[in-house]
Amino acid sequence: MYNPETIFAFIKQLFHKIGCNDEDASTVAGVLLAAELRGIESHGILRIPDYYNLWKSKRINTHPNIRVVHETPSTAVVDGDSALGMIAGKKAMQIAIDKSKAVGTGWVSVRNSNHFGIAGYYAMMALKNDMIGITMTNANPLVAPTFSVDRMLGTNPIAVAVPAGQQPPYVADFATTPIARGKLDLMHKKGLKAPLGYVQDAEGKPSDDPNILTQGGAILPLGGDREHGSHKGYCLGSIVDIFSAVFSGAGYGPWVPPSVAYLPVLQNDEVKGTGHFFGAMRIDAFRPADEFKAAMDKWILDFRNAKPAKGFEKVLIPGDPEREMEEIRKKEGIPMMPALVEKINQIAKELGIDEM
Repeated sequence: MYNPETIFAFIKQLFHKIGCNDEDASTVAGVLLAAELRGIESHGILRIPDYYNLWKSKRINTHPNIRVVHETPSTAVVDGDSALGMIAGKKAMQIAIDKSKAVGTGWVSVRNSNHFGIAGYYAMMALKNDMIGITMTNANPLVAPTFSVDRMLGTNPIAVAVPAGQQPPYVADFATTPIARGKLDLMHKKGLKAPLGYVQDAEGKPSDDPNILTQGGAILPLGGDREHGSHKGYCLGSIVDIFSAVFSGAGYGPWVPPSVAYLPVLQNDEVKGTGHFFGAMRIDAFRPADEFKAAMDKWILDFRNAKPAKGFEKVLIPGDPEREMEEIRKKEGIPMMPALVEKINQIAKELGIDEM
């Protein structure tokens, strides 16, 4: 088990070494640590080798000039200047929050960014301001639309965080596919099979190989196939793509740059980088905040008290598993796969910093 403070310090040191200033390195460390604490290992330390190799390939800018390129009182478009997505994402979400404070809601679309970690991190930034936070991002194309074998969409997550009063906040953070690429990587590393309905081979046939993406296969939209509602997952993924990229001028669909250095970037001069979308809505723009949060408490309790199906102990509220995991890991530490630690420590040796 690894101490969260030790992990944070190591990540911060690593990204500081590759050129991030102190604030930006802390931002990256905070987002990656949040993923580990919340049990979303696919978006935590596991991603460091990808970011490191992108930096070595000069596809990540550690001295970015992140700026607003279009703006109204309630909206903005932000250019991330090829920054690490966590840095561009946190700054853009803060802009959305500031606009919400001023006019009730704030909406920000981002272009020219990179992979930003867990979407829920940014949505949850709104909670302490008595706001609802909304986050979306497109991702490199690994997902075949319903009836296709072409990889046109990313796993394109959506996160929504809603404050409550006495109850913990509602936090929904989910991909618009049955599984994220990082979790397929973990399955492959552990020698596990992927459940049918998660991926297909290069010909569009069902597959249980979590490594099928390296053989021309694709992830399926949420629902798996048409009979089980994949058209709905396709719709959700495409909405995220439009909000994140068509609003901002980022790469959409097949033009989203891959988040790994070994895959080439398709050239399209009309679009720039990965896109994100952030929203913040002040609760008191709709009803008094205390009144809303009390009503949200009742909503949560009503759903918690729903009768569980046979074989299940309780009904969960979105955010419960991650919150419970965070409480455990803050006390007991964070587990790490030895092979991953070895890989991370090799990067540390290359950079001349202390190992984890």
